[in-house]
Amino acid sequence: MTDVIERFLRYAEISSQSDPLNAAQTPSTLTQFDVAEVVANDLLAVGALDVRVDEHAYVTAHWPASSGAEDLPCLGLIAHIDTAWQAHENPVHPRVVLYEGGDLVMGEVDGRVVKTSPAEVPALAGYVGQEIVCTDGTSLLGGDDKAGVAEIVSLLVRLAADPSLPHPRLAIAFVPDEEIGHGAELLDLGAWGARWAYTVDGGMLGEVSYETFNAAEAKLRARGEAVHPGYAKGLLVNALELLLKVHAQLPPLERPEFTEGREGYFFLDRFEGSNETAASEYIIRDHDRERFEGRKRELEDAVALVNAEQGGDYVTISIRDEYQNMREAIEPHAHLVENARLAFEDCGVTPYSEPVRGGTDGARLTFRGLPCPNLSACSFNAHGPKEFVPVKDMETMVDVLVDLVGRYAVPQPGVEASDPDRTAALV
Repeated sequence: MTDVIERFLRYAEISSQSDPLNAAQTPSTLTQFDVAEVVANDLLAVGALDVRVDEHAYVTAHWPASSGAEDLPCLGLIAHIDTAWQAHENPVHPRVVLYEGGDLVMGEVDGRVVKTSPAEVPALAGYVGQEIVCTDGTSLLGGDDKAGVAEIVSLLVRLAADPSLPHPRLAIAFVPDEEIGHGAELLDLGAWGARWAYTVDGGMLGEVSYETFNAAEAKLRARGEAVHPGYAKGLLVNALELLLKVHAQLPPLERPEFTEGREGYFFLDRFEGSNETAASEYIIRDHDRERFEGRKRELEDAVALVNAEQGGDYVTISIRDEYQNMREAIEPHAHLVENARLAFEDCGVTPYSEPVRGGTDGARLTFRGLPCPNLSACSFNAHGPKEFVPVKDMETMVDVLVDLVGRYAVPQPGVEASDPDRTAALV
């Protein structure tokens, strides 16, 4: 078993889901410290410098430049240690299976076979005869993004084993709560020191992404008037019904299950309560900024209409922006995309770029002044028990990272080696 696969299996076994209901504190779950400590110990073992786990479960470290590249800008690499909260993940039983075609069977749960197929994931057909990491079907795997974590640590293993490999000074960060929109908000960019960075948090091998959704979350709260239903005429106000009326005003085909590409959506993410008090939560997504702002107004207008019909402020709404489409901020730094594409090509992989129907820590970091496109971590079917990661792809991704950091061991065309305004820009 190669280093990166052994490492990934160890990380995946540690449950570290984030919790949107506890998002006011970072990390949102204490289990994220468990994986943070394991990863930090691995960094120390391989020889990383300045290894630290802070009070928010951020793992940071540095790696010294190769000979001759000491004065070049520091390059950052980022992945997240939390996993998605929408599916069960405790315990996690990762395993390596040989895929022989047809259905990829994870396991059986309560008499139901958990499996995926080339009909669901067309790329799966290309992995016949290869080893794949999946679970036993009882939980998600956590390849999003522990595969990325393992690949970055294994890059350092390669650099330690061969000091002749060229690279600038590297800044490493493994961060919490990405899955609940935290966006690496507490990463001290000035102290971390990277001028540019990449998140390793994408899907299929070859991904170079620099366009994301604009994103917001909306929280609705409704109050009702509780009355015995047998004597409720003209008196009962059902809080659940009020939220259903709001939802009914949103375009039914603008939901995740009906959209693709650059099409945005409203996603009803949570709905709970009683006839007296109820709550619902939405995530709002769109690549187009104007349409994104329109979606927020559309939901606010739906709330206002229900309140007007009911004759009072029975429903309240609060909307919080999470991240922005990072394309406009990445495009002036063309070398980030070009170098990533060339690194994939050098390793025999055809790179591709497409709009990310989601977000990464890089989206928010980019708008904090740290240009940060996203690269593949090689996972499929993220956020559910059908998740899997091909072994060969993870191994190839480490090759890609070795090639990529080597491209920053020389000055970038049209870019000054030093930038006196860099620290001031990182706010």
